[in-house]
Amino acid sequence: MADPQTQDLNTTPLHALHVELGGKMVPFAGYHMPVHYPLGILAEHNWTRENAGLFDVSHMGQRALVGADHGAVAAALEALTTGDFAALHPGRMRYTLLLTEAGTIIDDLMVTRPAAPEDDGRLNLIVNAARKAVDDAAIAGALPGDIRYELADDRALLALQGPKAADAIARHAPEAAELSFMTARSTQFDGIACQISRSGYTGEDGFEISVAADAAETVARALLGEDEVAPIGLGARDSLRLEAGLCLYGHDIDETTTPVEADLVWAISKRRRSEGGFPGADIIFRQMETGTERRRVGIRPEGRAPAREGTEIQDDAGRPIGTVTSGGFGPTVGGPVAMGYVDSGFAEPGTEISLIVRGKPLPARVAALPFVPQRYYRKPKA
Repeated sequence: MADPQTQDLNTTPLHALHVELGGKMVPFAGYHMPVHYPLGILAEHNWTRENAGLFDVSHMGQRALVGADHGAVAAALEALTTGDFAALHPGRMRYTLLLTEAGTIIDDLMVTRPAAPEDDGRLNLIVNAARKAVDDAAIAGALPGDIRYELADDRALLALQGPKAADAIARHAPEAAELSFMTARSTQFDGIACQISRSGYTGEDGFEISVAADAAETVARALLGEDEVAPIGLGARDSLRLEAGLCLYGHDIDETTTPVEADLVWAISKRRRSEGGFPGADIIFRQMETGTERRRVGIRPEGRAPAREGTEIQDDAGRPIGTVTSGGFGPTVGGPVAMGYVDSGFAEPGTEISLIVRGKPLPARVAALPFVPQRYYRKPKA
């Protein structure tokens, strides 16, 4: 008999493989996904930091804007987001923010301009799983008539992350191993057509592989056959991105937060800061000039007790000054870590604060992000 809690959930093309591998399956963003495998979250986290972890991220939305030429498509996306896509070179990627007219964050996206000349006039997007319907409405409803918005729901997406990811992928897609951080290309993985980018969301070097859904299991099994590679679930993905200081939509950013509050001003490209032209630009520029009432910060609790999402943050006089938005144990750090929003006067690293855990104030300090150095691979300049 079907489990009533999971029978209405979507599954990815790798669902049967997750079950075969002993994945602990849980509901996540409308999908039935593995939170961990028999190795366990702590060991999976450490394996990814030391070797290479394979993640199924097929629940994410793969989308595309398509028009007559790059200029037209870039202008259409720039009207909705903070990125400079007119200057995005073929084969390059950019992190950007989709905004409301109030300057708050609808979603954070990855945007790639394909390298192939025949794909000129196309921008590929990766959107968050829980925001697919919202993003589709916000983007498709605002595009000019000569720009198409395409869904790629017939594709899977795998992430291979860790310091040995390049060694593993080079045996199957040698061209991919030559990529630098935030670059992408169409290539072959053991003869299977795919799109590979050197990117990810763990703070480690790694790759994301977009492939036809019916070929996903073949690619996954090939990678899992490499000594460096182990399957990794959502639990370790969360602790890895938290140590790397990376936001999770719906937790650290949402439609109540602006890029300035979220400390994501770097996602507003230089030209866009001078020209504007994106939703809520006037509000965001004003915040950049005068500041905001609250800011996203890193937090290092003292002791071993983690501060979970929703934990109240207080100053030394016991006054509420903010809330934890992500928190847990950081295996690489060797102790608890968290992110949250505090009144701007308390945002300086080193500021002493208290976290109210089980009704008791626990000492903590505001900390600089990331907690663990990011190790993205960038080719040396010639």
